[in-house]
Amino acid sequence: MDPMTDERAIIRRCLQEYVDIRYLNGDIHNETVFDEENGRYLVVSQGRMGKKRVHGCLLHVEIIDGKIWIQRDGTEDGIADELVEAGIPRSRIVLGFWDPEARKLGDFAAA
Repeated sequence: MDPMTDERAIIRRCLQEYVDIRYLNGDIHNETVFDEENGRYLVVSQGRMGKKRVHGCLLHVEIIDGKIWIQRDGTEDGIADELVEAGIPRSRIVLGFWDPEARKLGDFAAA
């Protein structure tokens, strides 16, 4: 099987787990948005916290030039380590939300 197909399945599975999160403060839920054709995977949070409308991107992962780019990570522990634990090598994951110079110093892919 194509390794990229496996990695796409891992990304979907890891992001899907965030749909089950229940928020204590408000009526907020998460949903996934998967664009398989373009290699884009998101978890979007929406709902209400009191009178305030909540809507935003919790997680945004893309496949760009054969690497897994984490563009947004609003989780407490970080999705990158979850992807590694699920079988994606650190050398294939780029922390896109980090400054390019800082990426060179980390233990994930620089780009």
